[in-house]
Amino acid sequence: MSNLKKDEKDPGLCGNERIEAAIAGLQQETSQEHLAHTLTVIRQRMREGGQLIIAVEPPNGDGGLRIQAVRTEDGRNWWTVFTGFDEELKGSDSVKSTFLTDMRQVFSKAVRTEEIEGIILNPWNRTLMLDKTLLRVILGEM
Repeated sequence: MSNLKKDEKDPGLCGNERIEAAIAGLQQETSQEHLAHTLTVIRQRMREGGQLIIAVEPPNGDGGLRIQAVRTEDGRNWWTVFTGFDEELKGSDSVKSTFLTDMRQVFSKAVRTEEIEGIILNPWNRTLMLDKTLLRVILGEM
């Protein structure tokens, strides 16, 4: 993970606009074909070494950083990640600190973390909720 200022464009984020475009298409026409296409685009970016921005919470005394989670209306917890700084800044009131992380690493960790349901990608705009089943599909575990 690397800490990055908001005005810098990191090479690991270049190409994530393809994910945003695929999610936009899925939002316009929800279908199994569009979902499959979107998951394929995310998998391709992951295999290219693509990165995402994760929001972290301040340390709680143990010195460790925790990925910020949001609770949905049904009471389930999800990690929030972003494809780019533009997406992250759309909800800047609630995001304090961010880091870049490898897609495969954060997807794998989410699948293994019992306290969460999955990952919400771009929670403010080009939103996609990836539960553990979809994350396993992206990772090639299913």
